[in-house]
Amino acid sequence: MEKRKRPELPAFTSALTQREAMLVLGWLPMHLLILPLIFNRVLSDSIDPTTANFIYYAIGFVYMLIVGFRFLRRDFDPLADRPFHCIVEIITGYFAMMCFNFCVAYCILLAFPNTENPNNAEVMDLVFQGFGKMKTTLMFFAPVVEELMFRAGVFGVLRRRNRLAAYAVSMLFFSLYHVWAYALQDPVYWIYLLEYIPVAGLLCRCYERTNSIWCSIFFHMMVNGVAVNTLSALQELL
Repeated sequence: MEKRKRPELPAFTSALTQREAMLVLGWLPMHLLILPLIFNRVLSDSIDPTTANFIYYAIGFVYMLIVGFRFLRRDFDPLADRPFHCIVEIITGYFAMMCFNFCVAYCILLAFPNTENPNNAEVMDLVFQGFGKMKTTLMFFAPVVEELMFRAGVFGVLRRRNRLAAYAVSMLFFSLYHVWAYALQDPVYWIYLLEYIPVAGLLCRCYERTNSIWCSIFFHMMVNGVAVNTLSALQELL
């Protein structure tokens, strides 16, 4: 009896045009350095941190919608053509992430029992200060901005040349993005790079296997949505 062959995945054809890639990747220094500098140095006395974070991501969200609209429209077709496959990839990726995160977090806790992930701690504080704004930021603005930058931009551009490099660089950039500012203040925080590598790799995998940036966006929304709603429930208990 012949073994049933697994259906082949579609070829990875999702790609920003050269102009789109320049505009998307050009936002990286603005998002990582220039806007944070403006908000921290110029506007810190006039607006609270939650509002600042909301505006910071809202600016990036609007920018990405403008420069990436055609790309987002093109990439919706693979999602519409194979919705069940996309849903399965998102869900399996999420549960794989939960397993990896538990293992990594447990190992870090054993090695550094008196520290905590500074990015998670800051996000928790912001959620408690302004749940509505942070929910919008984490569930809608951040996934679109970060997936277009790190997956469509970094991963997608490198994927055309070298698949391994695409994974490695995108995962590293995404992980650095979440901890570098804290690690420059205290080197012990570099260890928390390890907490972001699994989800970074699984987001790349989801994007690659579904051929649609929308799937990694929805995956990212799911990750952040579960986290922010868990924090909301915790807040009510406290």
